[in-house]
Amino acid sequence: MCNMTFEETSGENSTERMDSVSKALEEVISSALPQGCVTVGVYEAAKSLNVDPDNVVLCLLATDEEQVEDVALQIHFTLIQAFCCENDINILRVSNMRRLAEILGGVKPGDEPMDLHCVLVTKSTTCKDPALSKVNRFCRDSRILDQWVPIINLPDR
Repeated sequence: MCNMTFEETSGENSTERMDSVSKALEEVISSALPQGCVTVGVYEAAKSLNVDPDNVVLCLLATDEEQVEDVALQIHFTLIQAFCCENDINILRVSNMRRLAEILGGVKPGDEPMDLHCVLVTKSTTCKDPALSKVNRFCRDSRILDQWVPIINLPDR
């Protein structure tokens, strides 16, 4: 069981659950954006984590297939993961960076592409978010199965 993924250990409803968590993650990002509760970029995330780690509720680490071999990026991820684990911040690995860019509003004409490798969601000033609760529950359940950084695929729309 130690080498099984969350999907393999969750039973036959795992695809439905992953879809549900993916949709919840999209809701979390979409609702946090207009409130200014999203930090995008490895460098910006590191600054935010240094200043106020207690305010961060979720850390997303994103890569595409061709970036998996990028040693420098993997070192950044390892350091961010260690910091988040030490500070009880839920972490998710996200595949499909193109979809993540769409959710975050894409790139504005004339701007440089966003560094989507690390995205932080900070506490909202509004009431408790049920979508965030679902994502946090998924992270907690994954840790119980010794999958400390679960992977979520954001499906194309």
